[in-house]
Amino acid sequence: GAGRPGRARARARARAWMEESADEVAERARGLLLGSRLRELVRAWLAEDVPSFDYGGAVVGDRAGVAALKMKSAGVVAGKPFVEAVFAEVGCRVEWEPGVEEGVEVRAGLPRVIAHVRGPMRCILVGERVALNALARCAGVATRARALTATVRRAGWKGRVAGTRKTTPGFRLVEKYATLVGGADSHRMDLSSMVMLKDNHIAAAGGDVRSAVARARALCGFALRIEVECGSQAEAAAAVAAGADIVMLDNFEPAEFRRVAQAVRAAAPHVTIEGSGGLSEDTIGQYACPEADVLSLSIAQGCTALDFSLKVVS
Repeated sequence: GAGRPGRARARARARAWMEESADEVAERARGLLLGSRLRELVRAWLAEDVPSFDYGGAVVGDRAGVAALKMKSAGVVAGKPFVEAVFAEVGCRVEWEPGVEEGVEVRAGLPRVIAHVRGPMRCILVGERVALNALARCAGVATRARALTATVRRAGWKGRVAGTRKTTPGFRLVEKYATLVGGADSHRMDLSSMVMLKDNHIAAAGGDVRSAVARARALCGFALRIEVECGSQAEAAAAVAAGADIVMLDNFEPAEFRRVAQAVRAAAPHVTIEGSGGLSEDTIGQYACPEADVLSLSIAQGCTALDFSLKVVS
């Protein structure tokens, strides 16, 4: 169509943004967190951990104390805002060691003191486990995101690795934030962030892709993009013809994925192509072809939490 070259140029501009921002996003991710939302999360975590009485805290009392926060396993530092919010809620403050920035990768000199927490002793201890849980999980997800991104960069691929919404219930904000700090894309945050028509949606809507996309467009308007999950080249062609903005090639073997991605790109230069299903640290490099814009997987599921500890020093 006459508008296709313009759409192709728009896609090229978007692709350039993806390439340029991957290494910079960790620096800006912290600005995404709203203070009121952080406090809401932290209060829920503390209420879960202290639903009634803090017996151990009563034994310790309110004398002023200091505890050292130690990083014990190698990886990416991620989760500082959550640690600070937890201890602020219980009346303590966190003082980070120089150089301990969000997104920095620590490999040597472990275990290492990365911060000190100051405040009433019982308050330090009541916040300890909640803060460590958030920090360990956040850093673990960020470390995996960093490793996955490094794998495809070594292969020369310029697209984006993205973490799907297969996240821990109640912990999505932490894990999506960690994905960004690790240098990957957060994909859609929730069902309201983007329209994704999966195979079950198409089947439940009568099996007609064109009709399903038309209904979605009538509801979401111009502000949201529409993605269609496709399990074959024919389904991908139908999604493009229906007006999908993003075509997800799902559960393809690497060679077949590359072949179909090439065909879709040749037919529709303006469409974003995403690969998903079956991707892991061992296989993601095989999907990193020039035609692919996004490779998505469950970054938060199955990742190993990093090891941190908090020890009273005075």
